[in-house]
Amino acid sequence: MNGRLAAGAAALLLVAVLAGCGQDSSETGEPRTSPDPSATSPSEATPSPTPNPTSAQTALPTDCRAILSDDVLAQLDGIPLNDAAFGPSGVGDDGTLTCIWGDPRADTTNLVTTISHENRGPALDMLNALVTNEGFTCFTPDGGTRCEKTFPNPQYPVTDGRTLFWRDDVLIDTRYSNLAPTGYTASIVAHLFD
Repeated sequence: MNGRLAAGAAALLLVAVLAGCGQDSSETGEPRTSPDPSATSPSEATPSPTPNPTSAQTALPTDCRAILSDDVLAQLDGIPLNDAAFGPSGVGDDGTLTCIWGDPRADTTNLVTTISHENRGPALDMLNALVTNEGFTCFTPDGGTRCEKTFPNPQYPVTDGRTLFWRDDVLIDTRYSNLAPTGYTASIVAHLFD
């Protein structure tokens, strides 16, 4: 009789152990720390840092003018783009696009936009920190998260600001001083995601 109880307890313990090993990490959110090689194939046992092959990464743009509507371009008419006096701009080694609108002869009138890949976790941590620590306001238009803030320039009687938009692992980060074309960020969002 004791042999049957011991055998039953051992069978229940084995079922519980195997059930724990076979649990999909996507259900718990926890990575598998000690997979059972007999329960999973080698590709299932090792987590992959690459994105899910079914989700295509949004391509970053390569042209600062092509991402803007005709209306926004008209508002920027006559303002130099990517003048060497402002430093590196255009497409970087990692594919990030930096667009610098501004005349190097002007003391403060400029607009700098950086469009880069940024994973969800770090992006949302950064946006939350801007709300908590710097008083940014955030909302969720166009299927993404947009945060913004304006403030007086510390030296000149003009308005400065920063606008960020994150969606699908793409971050659009614009800092500006005395140059804020109407519909600028929305035009970039429409070009990238519509």
